[in-house]
Amino acid sequence: MQDFDTLLKNSAAAHGHLCPGQMVGVRMAMLGCRLIGLDEPTRIDQIKKLIVFVEMDRCTGDAVAYVTGAKLGRRSLKFKDYGIMAATFINLETNTAFRVISTEEARDLAPLYAPGIPEKNPRQLEAYKRMPDSVLFRVQKVRVDMSEYDLPGPTRKKVSCSRCGQVIRDNREVVRSGRILCKPCAQEAYFSEAKEITWPDMNWTPDQEEDQMFVATKALRHEGSK
Repeated sequence: MQDFDTLLKNSAAAHGHLCPGQMVGVRMAMLGCRLIGLDEPTRIDQIKKLIVFVEMDRCTGDAVAYVTGAKLGRRSLKFKDYGIMAATFINLETNTAFRVISTEEARDLAPLYAPGIPEKNPRQLEAYKRMPDSVLFRVQKVRVDMSEYDLPGPTRKKVSCSRCGQVIRDNREVVRSGRILCKPCAQEAYFSEAKEITWPDMNWTPDQEEDQMFVATKALRHEGSK
């Protein structure tokens, strides 16, 4: 694994800014990976062993994802909307899992670890770098029962919603009175008033853009040869 300063710098660049949440997230991920025995989590042979659950949709979550290389598209990153500054790291090969939780005490202790810095954010950044893991985090050894439908790899099951016809993957359907339904049809969805639309340039494809660039380049070459 890269050193802490390099990970923090690159994680902050990917996230968009450096903040205390980035500092906590990088350290959280480094600790979590050490606990489950993965020293190079972004390496292809190790990423296949790794599952990470994040419990917050804030800066810390981005840092954890960056350091571990866990991604939604790989199915190695899972999001639980608990609003808690915590993440669980799972080694699928050894079936070990640890939940790392950021302590609220760390925020209160920041002035003790960085007494000469008056501004809040710079003080937290320096304090969270100086604090030992035992002050910054609590750690729980946990068990996470993973369904085969939650594991990385190809889609294991497809069914269609009997109401809207949408294909549902990986056992996420709901069965009501013997009918297969997608969750938006069976439950309250996060969106409402859904209406199919048409839009300008709806027949656009990336090939059209490449064709336009080819024509433009050909025209420039023609002009240059005159």
